[in-house]
Amino acid sequence: MKKKVLILANSASGLYDFRNELLLRLLENYEVHISLPDGDKVPQLEAEGCILHHTPIDRRGINPLKDFALLRQYWNLLKAIKPSVVLTYTIKPNIYGNLCSRCMKIPYIANITGLGSTFENGGILLKVIVFLYRMALKNAACIFFQNEQNKKIFEEYGIRGQKARLVSGSGVNLDRHNFEEYPTIDEKICLTYVGRIMKEKGIEELLYTAKRIKEENPSVTFRLIGNYEDDYKAVIEEYVKANIIHITSYQKDIHPFYKEASAILMPSYHEGMSNVILEASATGRPVLASDIPGCREGFDDGVTGFGFEARNQEALYEAVVKFLQLSHEERAKMGMNARSKMEQEFDRQKVVNAYMEEIEAICK
Repeated sequence: MKKKVLILANSASGLYDFRNELLLRLLENYEVHISLPDGDKVPQLEAEGCILHHTPIDRRGINPLKDFALLRQYWNLLKAIKPSVVLTYTIKPNIYGNLCSRCMKIPYIANITGLGSTFENGGILLKVIVFLYRMALKNAACIFFQNEQNKKIFEEYGIRGQKARLVSGSGVNLDRHNFEEYPTIDEKICLTYVGRIMKEKGIEELLYTAKRIKEENPSVTFRLIGNYEDDYKAVIEEYVKANIIHITSYQKDIHPFYKEASAILMPSYHEGMSNVILEASATGRPVLASDIPGCREGFDDGVTGFGFEARNQEALYEAVVKFLQLSHEERAKMGMNARSKMEQEFDRQKVVNAYMEEIEAICK
């Protein structure tokens, strides 16, 4: 009889798009159970052989009653499945799923995919989260971090498991995001943002920059691809009407949009490891990104793109101006350098191997 691995996550598409290679490796030798709040990509996961369990999660809320209900659902799920190891992603599965795992003495592995604004803003909420993290991760067989800064912050707050490892985010699938020739010199310059439309992704700085650049160089195109999470719909529609930006909803197949781009913009305030930067770089596109943990690891300043200070609209504007001043050949060279960096440092198979080492050590 195969041993069971239970994965607790808060997004089916995130699991399928960025961690499916790990699932396929696990399915070779384990019975894989997955707990998810949504149905997107569930048919594909089931077709591969995964056993799905629907578990509602209020991803951004802090309602104690809903969180207690989630804790109880995880408890019942663990009791029913009796997994050999539990693997968790994102804050609520990391805390509530691993509290249950610890109490039931089931080995567990946590993944810190980013810290968000709470660790930066402080206050009572931070104290609560730190307390819960300490309780939940104390007996973790391994805690995976996607950047050194997140690991350091956890250590400073005394949040520790039995072991910690650093991986290159989720890595990037170099076959799915294959190298594409750079757009020709005759094509218009297209600067593309991929991500949620929300303040902490730097949308306000991006809009400021797009407006200034379009006034100076109307031929440059700014494209935003993603769904709204904050109340920006009215202002985005105003910018679209003024022909400052183009907006496209979330795309299941994002690769063609990377191919069309001249560069990718990532003005985020927080990242665990930006998958957008990795995917765009693998496609052979320069990136203009915030100089923050989770972004800076994915590019080499002046070689594969440009970095700039987060939350600083002038810094983003200046980075775009600097990029536009490059020759077509220099931009194309940046894209080639970006692909080379991904091949050397961010091959997803290396990340999968790291997870498999820890899981197999537990399940022997």
